[in-house]
Amino acid sequence: MTDAELRELAEAAGIATAWRDVHGEDKQVAVDTLRAVLAALGLPVDRFEAQALLTRLAESLPPLLTLTCGPDGCTVPGSMPGDRFRLDLEDGERIEGKLELGWAGEARLPGLDKPGYHHLTLDGGHATVAAAPPRCFSLEDAGADRHRGSAPWALAAQIYSIRTSGDGGIGDFGGVAALARDAARRGAAALAVSPAHALFAADTGKYGPYAPSSRLALNVLHAAPGLVPGLPHLPPVDEDRGELIDWPAAAARKLARMRALFEAAADHPDFVAFRNDAGPSLEDHARFEALHAHMFAADPPRWNWREWPEELRAPDSPAAARFFRDNAREVAFHAFCQWLADASFGAAQRAAREAGMPIGLIADLAVGTDGGGSHAWSRQAEILSDLSVGAPPDIFSPLGQDWGLTAFSPLAMRAAGFGAFRELLAANLRHAGGLRVDHAMGLQRLWLVPAGAGAADGAYIRYPVDDLLRLLALESHRRRAVVIGEDLGTLPEGFHDRMEGAGILGMRVLWFEQEKDGSFRSPAHWSREAAAMTTTHDLPTVFGWWRGKDIDWRESLSLFPSAETADQERQRRARDREALWAAFRASGATDGRDDTPIPEDADAVIDAALAHTGGAACRLAILPVEDLLGLPEQPNLPGTVEGHPNWRRRLPGEAGTLLDDPRVSRRLEAVARARPRAEGA
Repeated sequence: MTDAELRELAEAAGIATAWRDVHGEDKQVAVDTLRAVLAALGLPVDRFEAQALLTRLAESLPPLLTLTCGPDGCTVPGSMPGDRFRLDLEDGERIEGKLELGWAGEARLPGLDKPGYHHLTLDGGHATVAAAPPRCFSLEDAGADRHRGSAPWALAAQIYSIRTSGDGGIGDFGGVAALARDAARRGAAALAVSPAHALFAADTGKYGPYAPSSRLALNVLHAAPGLVPGLPHLPPVDEDRGELIDWPAAAARKLARMRALFEAAADHPDFVAFRNDAGPSLEDHARFEALHAHMFAADPPRWNWREWPEELRAPDSPAAARFFRDNAREVAFHAFCQWLADASFGAAQRAAREAGMPIGLIADLAVGTDGGGSHAWSRQAEILSDLSVGAPPDIFSPLGQDWGLTAFSPLAMRAAGFGAFRELLAANLRHAGGLRVDHAMGLQRLWLVPAGAGAADGAYIRYPVDDLLRLLALESHRRRAVVIGEDLGTLPEGFHDRMEGAGILGMRVLWFEQEKDGSFRSPAHWSREAAAMTTTHDLPTVFGWWRGKDIDWRESLSLFPSAETADQERQRRARDREALWAAFRASGATDGRDDTPIPEDADAVIDAALAHTGGAACRLAILPVEDLLGLPEQPNLPGTVEGHPNWRRRLPGEAGTLLDDPRVSRRLEAVARARPRAEGA
């Protein structure tokens, strides 16, 4: 196969053979990268066989078709105009007729006005039709658009950081419930939390919430047994009340407590019912946890399931079945832990809603999973295990980024009727009134890096974005959950418009609302279809930004190419401080103070930043609890694994009283006053 033929095949398979860098220059993807990505997609090495397979996929009736409710209907591959069809709707209604002629000669199903998953019968086969509302479930649908007479605001918190007495040293859903109640009492419409995805019970040194073992299961260390009725009372857990979490030590305490609960309540009727109703995803994860713990204890270098003996790499192998049978009690324990976490999450959401939040908890969906985790092991046909999600080179990461995460195969998703994506949405919307989609551009394309290659030697793979957005809209309505998409960084052309059209709120962060001349944009001109926020978990707090602590950290950890670069960053930060304070004055957020505070005087800046952001035209404002409390350190410093205490910082007070500080109350009141008033309020 010539290089030209290889590039033609790659484009047909959805691989972009070129990309545009941050400087606007077009870059060609190396042929070795294209070969590796084609192989990871499972395409034959023969060009003609691969093209024939892609043609069959495009021209045959897939297991699931998506359409947007309205007059347009959808194309039906593998059929002819005039073919008869029968459509059995979810509500029992039946529609029969003939496929219509499309403008390009294709067969089309007529338009529908009823959302849902409907069953299509044709002479040539069957399919599910996912008919989606035109837009995702909205703040208006939730009754939050005029919460307390103005545009709504929410808090954001890292679950692990929230303190409650007896939490074992790691924040849990009990703390989430307590913080949600207090925030609701003060007018918050929602509480956005960090990812609650399952990590690795056998290796508690891996605690990054955005690199989970599975996005279908929960982090059992966030379980709050006190929220689960019918469990025996156990003595309080000894815990370290320090500022940083010792994950292995705290996890050992919490898991020991859960094992004691399991021994006492393994026959709890709610657990039995949960396990019976949960389906294969629960058993897959529980079995993986038991097997992973066994293999990790016997041979720690074989941490990744792909390094296990071959007979155990497949979940349905005879050897794996024997292990699960011989270790049924251990598998049951891990299922029990999942029940505790699920019941706790549900209780926290109920607490938030009962306290008056129209949305409640906003869950966070990570962009992928660890390739050595349970999702990749149990769903091998759907996961691109030989490719890693990352980002191409840019100003902040000139060598590119490799996040060490796996992603779904777009070809396998379509061939399997998008079952994996639907399962993912159902799992993450189960106990949430909203969902933040991390790296939302992944709905349209992902930068994927072949195993063993440098992060810059990747390629963009296209995803069926229209299908995914329709499924997201349909599931958001069925679960009554709003959707926020993290749309920061380099985006595909037109992606903002696509998100807005789908009813997904974008994110507008204070630090990035800056014009080319260095001035900061008035909050009155921030995008309406977005959530406004001062910062994110990957960016400095207001305190940290104003004092330049993020620059100090990056310099101390040698993240700058030279000492001169650090000096240049400090000089630019000085100019940005002046520009930001000028923007605060213009928006009226400074209470009349004209002089720019010195770097050491961050308290007045925090007040102004929150009021300024609260006044944004965005439909929603999200306030990180770190900024409300005036904390200097950010939860995570991207580009670091050692040196910076990522995902370890705890909040300085108890969840139920955290907002009682007069400074915090004053800031919340200022934000509430600054929010745009609802029409007629």
